[in-house]
Amino acid sequence: MERCPWCEGFDLYREYHDTEWGVPLRNDRSLFELLILEGAQAGLSWATILRKRESYRRAFDAFDPARIARYDDQKVAELLADAGIVRNRAKVAAAIQNARAYLALTADGQSFSDFLWHFVDDVPIQNQWTSLAEVPATSTRADAMSKALGRTGFKFAGPTICYAFMQSAGMVNDHLTSCPRHEAVKHIRS
Repeated sequence: MERCPWCEGFDLYREYHDTEWGVPLRNDRSLFELLILEGAQAGLSWATILRKRESYRRAFDAFDPARIARYDDQKVAELLADAGIVRNRAKVAAAIQNARAYLALTADGQSFSDFLWHFVDDVPIQNQWTSLAEVPATSTRADAMSKALGRTGFKFAGPTICYAFMQSAGMVNDHLTSCPRHEAVKHIRS
């Protein structure tokens, strides 16, 4: 059995595939981080973001939404000068806006995890793809998630980004059936 072919190329990518991708993630802060990183990836490869993930964690205060929501022009300038992250003004602004949207969404005690997981009825979807060509770039559930996030004020959360997020967060199991992780993630309970 072979890994999903998209992860071949370098050790960090294989490690991410083998330990994180497709594993059900329920922690609010981890889901917030993942959504920000998926948005940062727009137009780039996930490999680029994965290589920069530790720099993002440092630059964005370990993805603390309360701290990010208070970023001012000086902090934005620091971020745009940080070569460790993607220095895109719209993506930096979206991260700040998304922190504010996250805080507004969770202000009444609603869990970010519950909000997101309801799009898959709280159970990971177990797909049965045999080739990368079969794996979709989006889905009706990702479209619904994108629209709901947009209504709550999130940016850089379109349907394709949401589907990649759902794959990463284990809401859908898109490991190919030939990949040993396909069966493994089926049995992980979060």
